[in-house]
Amino acid sequence: MSEAKNKTKLPVSKEEILHDYQLAVESREASLIGRKEVFMGKAKFGIFGDGKELPQIAMAKYFQNGDWRSGYYRDQTFMMAIGQLNTQQFFAQLYAHTDVTADPASAGRMMNGHFATRYLNEKGEWLTQTDKKNSSADISPTAGQMPRLLGLAYASKLYRQNKDLGEFEDFSIKGNEVAFGTIGNASTSEGHFWETMNAAGVLQVPMVMSVWDDGYGISVPQKYHTIKESISEALSGFQKTKDKPGFEILQVKAWDYVELLKTYKKAVDISRKSHIPCLIHVIEVTQPQGHSTSGSHERYKSKDRLNWEKNYDCILKMREWILAENLATSEDLDELEKEAKKTAKQAKDAAWKAYSNDIKKEVREVLSLIDKASISSSKKSEIDKISDDLRKELNPEKSHIVRSAKQTLRLLRGEHSEEKKNLLNWLNEKVDLYQEQLNSKLYSESSDSALNVTTVPAQYSDESELVDGREVLNASFDHLLANDPRIFAFGEDVGKIGDVNQGFAGLQDKYGELKVTDTGIRETTIIGQGIGAAIRGLRPIAEIQYLDYLLYALQTLSDDLATLQYRTYGGQKAPLIIRTRGHRLEGVWHSGSPMGMILHSLRGIYVLTPRNMTQAAGFYNTLMTSDDPALVIESLNGYRLKEKIPENLSEFKLALGEPEILREGSDATIVTYGSTCRVVMEAANQLANEDIEVEVIDAQTLIPFDRTQTIVNSLEKTNRLVVVDEDVEGGASAFIMQQVLERDNGYFHLDSKPLSITGKNHRPAYGSDGDYFSKPNIEEIFDKVYELISESDQDNFPNIY
Repeated sequence: MSEAKNKTKLPVSKEEILHDYQLAVESREASLIGRKEVFMGKAKFGIFGDGKELPQIAMAKYFQNGDWRSGYYRDQTFMMAIGQLNTQQFFAQLYAHTDVTADPASAGRMMNGHFATRYLNEKGEWLTQTDKKNSSADISPTAGQMPRLLGLAYASKLYRQNKDLGEFEDFSIKGNEVAFGTIGNASTSEGHFWETMNAAGVLQVPMVMSVWDDGYGISVPQKYHTIKESISEALSGFQKTKDKPGFEILQVKAWDYVELLKTYKKAVDISRKSHIPCLIHVIEVTQPQGHSTSGSHERYKSKDRLNWEKNYDCILKMREWILAENLATSEDLDELEKEAKKTAKQAKDAAWKAYSNDIKKEVREVLSLIDKASISSSKKSEIDKISDDLRKELNPEKSHIVRSAKQTLRLLRGEHSEEKKNLLNWLNEKVDLYQEQLNSKLYSESSDSALNVTTVPAQYSDESELVDGREVLNASFDHLLANDPRIFAFGEDVGKIGDVNQGFAGLQDKYGELKVTDTGIRETTIIGQGIGAAIRGLRPIAEIQYLDYLLYALQTLSDDLATLQYRTYGGQKAPLIIRTRGHRLEGVWHSGSPMGMILHSLRGIYVLTPRNMTQAAGFYNTLMTSDDPALVIESLNGYRLKEKIPENLSEFKLALGEPEILREGSDATIVTYGSTCRVVMEAANQLANEDIEVEVIDAQTLIPFDRTQTIVNSLEKTNRLVVVDEDVEGGASAFIMQQVLERDNGYFHLDSKPLSITGKNHRPAYGSDGDYFSKPNIEEIFDKVYELISESDQDNFPNIY
């Protein structure tokens, strides 16, 4: 029947509607097949986007080149609709195929449903973002995608309002890009969601936020999740009015194809044109297979609810609408469904074949080598059993290959044959390959890696001015802001007053609010704002006011920023600099030095601990010429200590991972960092008065740590190791000792057991005495080092106490 006789005006062409229907069915079939693959043991876990096909297709229609997605693990239909995921790639990720061409999002590193586009080339260099549709890399933690979403949207605001950024058309065309966010209704209970929504409303950024509301969070119904059982009602106060800015809040049903198209068009037009954030509350969503392959929703949903979900399945409702509008016959739709299901099955078969063939080829190789090695071995029967067991593996994995080869080589120990040598060489090559496939690219491997920046020494003259340390930093930031329009700084109190310690004093007046910006008290989204902006080619300096406050943002730093290059197999990066200050503070709060926590949770981010502001300035220069994210921890009690300003302040750089020997000595090596350097140096001077000469080494950076072997070289002459650390026992000191003694074999040079002098196992008490008795002090360092020396020379160093 002709379109002229349709009951309603079609939002798009008949051909497009039928194409959308076929895509929805194909995506649904992929979800259904995927669940079966998990239960058959061909994949470890499955979480799928069934039930959300129509709203995601509607959203995709208004997603343009240059736009960004920051979503969650049920957006497969959307990714397919924008052409950034095909069904074979969907299954390749389900199987954890480590070939980046098979799974471009992560090369098998992320579980299924975690989507990303690659905006870096094979060399780690930026690709153009404005000629393609972009997706930042998903993470599993619920609402973890929200902070980054804010930054992706905020970048558009900067590109639109800062005219100096107009030349960077590879990243933005006049800030016209919209950031699209997606989340499940239950996850809107997370603080990340609320903090992001509030910040987006304050900043007025082009963000379209979709909430897929299926009424549950795994087994927990909406009444336990959301006030008024509706996120749009709960957020009604965010609604913009005639005289006050805010959000545009819209609600639409997940099965209403026509209204979905209208709603998304309206929201995206508003956001793109006026930079007004929008919330689209998509209600009456179904989840046909339940939450994941971990369980069945029949356990917690009533029969009435399950029946309702069957009747209001979005694909079924779209089919009913198509038939009602006479756009196709039932037979036509049956044929489309048949073709869609066939396509999904073929994609699954192709993905499994590609994945399994790679492994089966290597299984054949290792079996051939094992069988040859067994012929002349006295352990032939035992080796044959190993090969038989491997042959019987229904779905062999790389771990099976390595395990079989190693078990064989254990049996061959003590034997000598060419076949054994061939097996060993093959195994070593494969282990290197597997390590590269699964353990590489934690940090940048591009030519712009921070590890490639070499030191440019600070230069001084007789005229070099002696100033407060904060003035050195201020001059450094002034140079950075003046020389690169992409650089901007933001955080609590950074703007008008120039941060609490005056590092940015006067710079907002000089460069404007877009370059030096105040924020609310919201550490999580300060970091997210920086991540998203860095993804889009800007160079943000995000300030967390004090080191203790890093706890608020730790999840975002650890799960998102620190893993970004790794989880995308080098396909994405975000060169964000996080600036904070700590050490030698007083009081239970504002006083922690949780370096062990930072070192353990932030692998993937460089951790720099300058002892003074000149060193900090050198590190900032290094970081701004590189492409790695980094945390710079300035010494809080150093801002008013006097330092000379280098004559080459804008060119001065410090290489990462190169400790500095502050004082040479022969009796013991003391390793420390940050503010404690000054305490250790004074203790060293007092020890020298007693004829004990210690070598004091400032580690300068903890990640990376001592790439130059400076510390172990020092141990060769002193034969004693002391680590002084403000963290609690076993904090950064344990990391330092592991690196020095185990990684660098420093244990070989020790004549005494290693000594750590750390903070007490509690937060520091308030006041000067609290600081003195809670953290390493001069007298404690003196006494413990003296005792260490006295152990082997009581005659010259008798007990003092």
